[in-house]
Amino acid sequence: MKNIGGQAVIEGVMMKSPAGWSVAVRGPKGDISLKREKTGPMAGFLKLPVIRGSVALFQALHIGIRALEFSGNVAYQEEEQVKPISPWSMGLSIAAALVLAAALFILLPLLLTKVMGNFLHGIMHSSMLFNIVDGVIRVIIFLFYVSAIGLWKEMRRVFEYHGAEHKVIYAYEAGEPLTVENAKKYKPYHPRCGTSFLLIVMVISIIIFSFIPQQWPFIYKAASRLILIPLVAGISYEMLKFSGRMKDNPLMSFMIVPGLLLQRMTVREPDESQIEVALAAMQDVLKMEVSGG
Repeated sequence: MKNIGGQAVIEGVMMKSPAGWSVAVRGPKGDISLKREKTGPMAGFLKLPVIRGSVALFQALHIGIRALEFSGNVAYQEEEQVKPISPWSMGLSIAAALVLAAALFILLPLLLTKVMGNFLHGIMHSSMLFNIVDGVIRVIIFLFYVSAIGLWKEMRRVFEYHGAEHKVIYAYEAGEPLTVENAKKYKPYHPRCGTSFLLIVMVISIIIFSFIPQQWPFIYKAASRLILIPLVAGISYEMLKFSGRMKDNPLMSFMIVPGLLLQRMTVREPDESQIEVALAAMQDVLKMEVSGG
């Protein structure tokens, strides 16, 4: 059975397999539109552990942008007036989002930790303590951020499609016929979810960043964190893959609980129409596996 992953988009779901990816989106008239693309295999050395995680991160970002562009064009089109989202507009939006993410989850925690170090001097004398505080602040900011966007009506819809994606993947992994009835009985939380991945990233970053010399200036610390993102992503990817394979192990089941709890902030129970969209994406991407694209 092929390893299938996915992503919720605007009024739809993207599913990815080794052969390629497919995104299904519910249009304003209730119809489901599909877009698929074939992806080539990774070069030999790119399949090496840790390296493949970094490659997968950038590949997921590229595919996610393509899927979001398509979903926005389909979901927001009007009967009389269709104005597609241009690649330039999407690119600028993604660039702005990346800058905001770097500011919120790298620069701001680092700055706040430095400020706290002026009052709690132990923080400034221990690299490990400094990075633990930095990591805890990063987690708190992330939780506030997710809680805030969850109040947005459109984002709640995306969270529901996120749940639909998980239910359909569960049904596929169980080897059951891909129907709404079979998928809806599963929980909307999955151990290989990107939300769990983000939690693993935060934990791994604390460990790796602790090797950054404490005496370095602020700008060096910030730059080194950005440079080390591929390494953090690569190790986190391997941890996520391992937890997915070992999810039935009692110890691993206990260790993945925090990630599953965190998903309760980014996942909502979907309705049948949303599961139907996720099924369409899954069935289309499986056709690519059978036909080779």
